[in-house]
Amino acid sequence: MLSDVLQKLAKIVGDENVLSSPADLYAYGFDASIHHAMPDVVLKVSNSNQVEKIVKLAYEEEIPIIPRGAGTALCGQCIPIHGGIILDMTAMNAIKEVRVEDLYCVVEPGVIYEKLNRELAKENFFFPPTPGSGDVCTIGGMVAVNASGMRAIKYGATRDYVLGMEVVLPNGKKVHFGTRTIKNSSGYQLERLMVGSEGTLGVITEVTIRILPLPEKRAVALASFPSLEKAGEGVANIIASSLLPSGLEIMDSVCIQAVNKAMNIGLPQAEAVLLVEVDGAESVVKRDVVKVAEICKKSGATSVKFAYESEEMLKLWKGRKGVLPSLSRYGEKMVSVSLADDMSVPISNIPKAIMSFQKVAKKYGIIIGTYGHAGDGNLHTKVLIDPLAEKSWEKAEKAVDEIYKAVLSLGGTVSGEHGIGISKAPWMQKERKEMLSVMEAIKKAIDPKNIMNPGKMMQWKGSIIAYVRYPVIP
Repeated sequence: MLSDVLQKLAKIVGDENVLSSPADLYAYGFDASIHHAMPDVVLKVSNSNQVEKIVKLAYEEEIPIIPRGAGTALCGQCIPIHGGIILDMTAMNAIKEVRVEDLYCVVEPGVIYEKLNRELAKENFFFPPTPGSGDVCTIGGMVAVNASGMRAIKYGATRDYVLGMEVVLPNGKKVHFGTRTIKNSSGYQLERLMVGSEGTLGVITEVTIRILPLPEKRAVALASFPSLEKAGEGVANIIASSLLPSGLEIMDSVCIQAVNKAMNIGLPQAEAVLLVEVDGAESVVKRDVVKVAEICKKSGATSVKFAYESEEMLKLWKGRKGVLPSLSRYGEKMVSVSLADDMSVPISNIPKAIMSFQKVAKKYGIIIGTYGHAGDGNLHTKVLIDPLAEKSWEKAEKAVDEIYKAVLSLGGTVSGEHGIGISKAPWMQKERKEMLSVMEAIKKAIDPKNIMNPGKMMQWKGSIIAYVRYPVIP
């Protein structure tokens, strides 16, 4: 990057907020995906006026610019594959307003999800999406990928709660989309277009979010099953019963063993378990958790245990949230790689999807851990490989291709909550081939110089085994 441009950027944010050492650039080249690439410079911003000036300069100089929150994205969304500027948004972390009487709050993009909910809990309210990385992920990142988690089955995803936002467009102009009202029929809902745009259309600098009252009580049922198929049938039967749980998670034996080994949680040794959370009034929770147990037993569960106390439930959810890092402890030389890890199918097709994944794993002689938010059809399949073994990446990519083909044949989608970035791009392009030209047209209209996170989603070309953080044997 030219020295005069760096000097102009330093005047905007201050020398102390310009990071350009090799160590800093290397560190900011990662997110939580398999990918890595080096930016030219990292800027730590603290307000929207700085963002406006930076984006305007980037537009004039045609420099790529990538907004970044906590870096928890699993698909390479904030990997600077064309270099340029990484905008570190984490210092924009103010909770500006909490208005429970109007059912909304206003926050900056760097606010951490868990911190926001701690503040909302003081008023007996919460922001429900519950991503697995909620302890560290930022609201801006959640909006950028339309994040959700275990409670999406009952409460929906981030997009369902975004009422409005402030955005700096690629030309450096700051605009406001949406409203602060619960209902809105005033023209195009451009705030919803920005949700899930993964930094390709602008920089989000403020978000107005709908909030809900906290439920009075929660309880969790832990059901053990002799096979993944039986557990999948249990999921379908729970949903078909007209009971709507607030969480319905599945873990296979690979995930159970990994979590017990890494975290010593003491999950039951079974081929699969379901974690089923119900919430609401105390009398309703007691009724529903018993009903869940009955359905699970009729579906083939060998045992069902209950957790009513907060500490006991937190332990179970800690185990579920710990699946991703724990899987890399499953085998001595194996690592868990985020490839086909975020598909979603119609809920009734979960048993068929799981059976398809097992066949693919057997065909290619690889280990696949299956877990996820089964209640809304959102499954995660982590491929475990030795990254240094010959042909391991080749086999993994072929397996991923077959997994996604199975998902699409079952009426599913390649991403339920993590977004597209790089890792899902080839399969999203197949799934959404009829709308790619529309997406390109929107991108070109808003970002004619293609400076906002270029090369992602519909613009990605070729294999996903590129810009890989691990050594790859050809």
